[in-house]
Amino acid sequence: MKKLMSMVLSGVMVLTLAACGSNSTSQPATPPAGDSAEKPASTEAPKSTYPEKPLTIMTPAGAGGGLDTMTRVLSKTLGNTQLVTQTITVENKPGGGQVVGSVEFANKDKGNNFKLFTTSTPFILNYIKKEGTSPVSFRDITPIARLVTESDVLAVNVDSKYQDLQSLMNDLKADASSVVFAGGSGPGSFDHLNVIYPAMKAGVDVKKIKYVSYDGGGEALTALLGGNAEVLSSDISSVYQFVEAGKVRILGVSSGERLEGKFKDVPTYREQGIDAELTNWRGFFGPANMSDDAKGYWETKIKELVATDEWKKELETQGWNDGYLSSADFIKQMEEEEAMYLEIYKQLDMAK
Repeated sequence: MKKLMSMVLSGVMVLTLAACGSNSTSQPATPPAGDSAEKPASTEAPKSTYPEKPLTIMTPAGAGGGLDTMTRVLSKTLGNTQLVTQTITVENKPGGGQVVGSVEFANKDKGNNFKLFTTSTPFILNYIKKEGTSPVSFRDITPIARLVTESDVLAVNVDSKYQDLQSLMNDLKADASSVVFAGGSGPGSFDHLNVIYPAMKAGVDVKKIKYVSYDGGGEALTALLGGNAEVLSSDISSVYQFVEAGKVRILGVSSGERLEGKFKDVPTYREQGIDAELTNWRGFFGPANMSDDAKGYWETKIKELVATDEWKKELETQGWNDGYLSSADFIKQMEEEEAMYLEIYKQLDMAK
């Protein structure tokens, strides 16, 4: 009997050891469907659905002007190229030389990813000048991209004695009040600075310069052609048709390098020994506290837009220069411009 029990116990031990050995080498069975075993978390980020609803682009200018035109071209081209399939509405909010719309967008639309904004160089000027000052700057909203640039010129009647920029500056250095300038916007504006900055670089006493502001570039041009001003400060696109008609001569353009196309024969200020460059830009912005998702979306879409044939055709049609800068480069450019314009305003006692 004892021998039989010993044999039974030995058999049980063998079976137990075999089972343990089997468990140490085999993989655990896949739990059946509905099993409560923990599943690994997904590492994939949820796919963005932005923009889920219609969009609005506010522009702080009236209908029909240069900034409004660019905003509407931007909206149209984004749709025509199918880069953005949501409806885009353009909202005009003029007043105070862009101040009214800029302040409203910066303060009232924080975090609204479906409200965008376009503005131009006066956005910088309004923040740093004493008169017509704005409490908001590009730091109070989200820069996305610079889109286009325009250059200003100094032009004279075709019968003028001035053949180049140096001859004009020589007269100004001798007597800064001897020449009357005309521009389509007020003191401290881009047209005004286009007179002051090159003169300052040439060593002219800029506080004595006579600058007469008119209600728009058309009236300023009429003043030049009518003999009420000797030099006109204006954007090159508005002036060049009168160059082609043989009525106006351009002394120089404010761009850093010569422009292309029909403007290629116009010398820059720098070519003529005046170390001055001024660029009037128009850019695209998002609201303060814009989400990373929305900002990334627009950075991608704008980069794709400026490479399309449709956009390039609009640039040619409108007489704009391709001024595209990414968000980071745009911010750096605005910081440099702000410092430059602030120095000019200090010279004029116009700084905030």
